[in-house]
Amino acid sequence: MKESWQYKVFKVFNITFLLIIMFLTFYPFLNVVAQSFSGESYINAGEVNLIPKGFNVETYKTVMNDSMFWNSYKNTVVYTVVATAISMFMTTIFAYALAKKRLMGRSFFTAFAVFTMFFNGGLIPNYVLIQTLGFGNTIWAIVVPGAISVFNLLIMKAFFQNMPEELEEAAAIDGLGTYRILLKVVLPLSKAVLATMTLFYAVGNWNSWFSAFLYLDKQEMFPVTIYLRNLITDATGGLSSGATSADNLTQIASNIKSVTMVLTVLPIIMVYPYIQKYFVSGIMLGSVKQ
Repeated sequence: MKESWQYKVFKVFNITFLLIIMFLTFYPFLNVVAQSFSGESYINAGEVNLIPKGFNVETYKTVMNDSMFWNSYKNTVVYTVVATAISMFMTTIFAYALAKKRLMGRSFFTAFAVFTMFFNGGLIPNYVLIQTLGFGNTIWAIVVPGAISVFNLLIMKAFFQNMPEELEEAAAIDGLGTYRILLKVVLPLSKAVLATMTLFYAVGNWNSWFSAFLYLDKQEMFPVTIYLRNLITDATGGLSSGATSADNLTQIASNIKSVTMVLTVLPIIMVYPYIQKYFVSGIMLGSVKQ
């Protein structure tokens, strides 16, 4: 089919607009990467744009030689994996139950979940609850309070609702129970939404810092986001004593925030390309009615 000139103009405008948006979005990150490899004098003079100037890796060496950084990195990986696993388990079983019209009190449970999106007990009651449960200074203070995102729950619920009921009825006739139907039939057909929700939870848990800041007092349990926050507060405060010398202290202080940001975001950037293809299908499939 021949394209009209109006459609060709639209495509040119659309591509140009999207390229501008992409550049505006990508520019700050490229600037941070450039600063992380730049010399102190160029950074302080504001001469670093998209290309590093006065190339150096001294700060990378110093941060990566800091045992506290790697301990915080390990904590973040553990918190992210455990929290994401718990969140996916609880969100999946809750959403699957809410998707069934035969569930007694289904409207109540849905309304109850939605209610929590807009109202909560507040900071102090949450803190008192965590301490009363004995979760303070433990991994559970990080992974339990935010186990279910209602936004993700509603997306997954809509996805399960739009699956053909005939598939589950056929499985039930073959002798499968509720749990085996979920494991053998529903979940294998839900890879798109499961991958999307997993990434949403993983990114949120990886970037989370306030729960750790609020509930953890032991430095050895801090995630890397708290390590980064401490560096932003005091450029050299997060480094182990003796990790730097007077000669390179100024250089490190000038771009340590950029270096740590790059090291922190790198794992997420490496994961995104492999799961991005599931974004549109995973979300849109749950929003289209048959």
